[in-house]
Amino acid sequence: MFCVSVYKMYKIKQIPEDFIVKEMNNIEINEQGKYTYFLLKKKNYTTEKAVSTVAKYLKKQRKDIGYAGAKDRNALTEQYISIKGQIKKQDINLKDIELKYIGRGKERINLGNLKGNEFIITVRNLEELNSDIKGNLQIPNYFDEQRFSENNAEIGESILKKDFKNAVDLILGSGLKELGFEKDVKEHTLKKPNDFIGAIKKIPKKIRMMYVHAFQSLIFNEAVAEIIKAKTNDYKKINYSKGQFIFPNNEMQNQKIPLIGFGTEFKDNKLRDISLKILEEEGIKLRDFIIRCMPELASEGDERYMFVKAEKLSIKTDDDELNKNKKKCIVSFTLPKGSYATIVIKKIFSDIN
Repeated sequence: MFCVSVYKMYKIKQIPEDFIVKEMNNIEINEQGKYTYFLLKKKNYTTEKAVSTVAKYLKKQRKDIGYAGAKDRNALTEQYISIKGQIKKQDINLKDIELKYIGRGKERINLGNLKGNEFIITVRNLEELNSDIKGNLQIPNYFDEQRFSENNAEIGESILKKDFKNAVDLILGSGLKELGFEKDVKEHTLKKPNDFIGAIKKIPKKIRMMYVHAFQSLIFNEAVAEIIKAKTNDYKKINYSKGQFIFPNNEMQNQKIPLIGFGTEFKDNKLRDISLKILEEEGIKLRDFIIRCMPELASEGDERYMFVKAEKLSIKTDDDELNKNKKKCIVSFTLPKGSYATIVIKKIFSDIN
């Protein structure tokens, strides 16, 4: 049970130290392996930018480095990376990046190869509050703002609709400059102004897939919200950049919801009706997830639990040294891989009408 009274303008990530993420991973050490493992600690870097920086420093190709999941930029994060080849057994320190040598192993670390994450989050700018948090907390398994960035879902939607010109326009208006790919896309459009597919292919496959996945994530969020509203009238809501999150006030039965693709099969008619109506409103059909001119981006689909549990949940309160006459809460918990800590914070702290 928990009971928290807060000021509606709570703050998170006021400083990077307010948001600490530690990856939980089962790495098997084998000194005969062809991969070298490091614990990557970073601040003020996206995971992709940090990995690219490490590759440049070590004079490695970017494709030689693997990681299990993207971590927030405005945070202190710890995650494991694998580097192909034998790297000297030493720790490495760069600006806002630290690499701690772990050992060697036979397996590359790939997306999804982790158990979950531990979070320690400081929530600031609170009024006097009373808290009593014990045990676990069920939350809807929404994708949060980080998934969508500026235009990720819109780019993915344009790719699925085969409107590649609009996709390129949106790409050039997004955050590619930071990742270092904007120049390649621009140069291609200058040389071949009508070759929009070729321009998109200048972006690494992992990032192109991110666009499609962002659109799938948006449809998932909308489906979960509609299902909750269909099953209960006892819920609260909060706006976000892509719509509304719906939070039920009581625990609900869990189920798997499709991350829609061309191979999606629905387990019940209600879920099918909700999902296909959302797709129809976006002008997308299941077969649109087959992209013949870029078959590597085709998505068969997947499933994701509608709810997850934030486990080992605890909260400590103290005076807020950054905001005069306010309080802060230090909230710690663990989540399964792929779930968003910011959704837990919104569930607990938001002043939802």
